[in-house]
Amino acid sequence: MRALAEEAVGGTLSPARIGRGVDQVSAPEQRGDRIRWIDECSGAGRTWLAGCDQLRVHLNRTLMAGLFSFESHFAHYPAGAFYQRHVDAFRGQANRRVSLVAYLNDEWSDADGGQLVLYPTDHPQVRVTPAMGTLVVFLSEDLAHEVLPASRDRYSIAGWFRVNQSSTGRVDPPV
Repeated sequence: MRALAEEAVGGTLSPARIGRGVDQVSAPEQRGDRIRWIDECSGAGRTWLAGCDQLRVHLNRTLMAGLFSFESHFAHYPAGAFYQRHVDAFRGQANRRVSLVAYLNDEWSDADGGQLVLYPTDHPQVRVTPAMGTLVVFLSEDLAHEVLPASRDRYSIAGWFRVNQSSTGRVDPPV
């Protein structure tokens, strides 16, 4: 996790957008983070993606989840930035099935803010402190969540296991 944290802090990130494909737009009133997609160009990125692929295979073998691929990005929330309540996939309209968030922040306390708030149906909300090494996994279509503003820089990795939504002879997501 330390190597990933160093890569997140040391790299160039771009303003995050909402939507997919040609419908992507910048929406600072909804989310204020900056992101960079993780690829295999660095040792830390390769190790992260390989570990997530092992988790994908395990989920498929034990839960028959049908997960096809994984994508993830670094996210930096500057002090005061947030991400309003949302779900990562709309039921039946997207191919993200399982969301994953990993935290890269040393010496983080509840007083620093930046908690991930999960809103399970028929249960009280859950707040997760974004402390180094904490990993949260949940169903993308089913669990609304948000990121609260923090009083200092907050770093994480957001990722999604996807299913193949092939249509018209093309693979979605692309391999």
